[in-house]
Amino acid sequence: MIIESNSREETYKVGIQLGKDAVSGQVYCIYGDLGVGKTIISQGVAAGLGITEVVNSPTFTIVKEYDEGRLPLYHFDVYRIGDVDEMDEVGYNEMIYGEGVCLIEWANLIEEILPDDYTRIDIEKDLNKGLDYRRITIEERHAHR
Repeated sequence: MIIESNSREETYKVGIQLGKDAVSGQVYCIYGDLGVGKTIISQGVAAGLGITEVVNSPTFTIVKEYDEGRLPLYHFDVYRIGDVDEMDEVGYNEMIYGEGVCLIEWANLIEEILPDDYTRIDIEKDLNKGLDYRRITIEERHAHR
């Protein structure tokens, strides 16, 4: 599915819908350059889950946990990760294969440890269509079994 967004608000609303649609064990992997809106999508997902707490990118802590919504939310930002082994230290496997919803910003940096099934969200700018334009591609990924 491809969604075209022309504002932060529209991008946030895409996240809200993803949060409303999320089921236990859901994994969202968010791809895109710096400043493209990964955290805006993440904030929308949190709102869609009923989380009212302020959601910021956990760049320095790798993961933040939010428990007040309809499902627990584990928000990962792996931008500063040096080695995928660091993910074990933050309890990645327990979260990724748990009952909550996982959001992973910069998922391309840990692709070798992503689960077999996840939702890939690509966010891209196109400056020819305006500064706030975003092309959001949402695609279900499943390992070949």
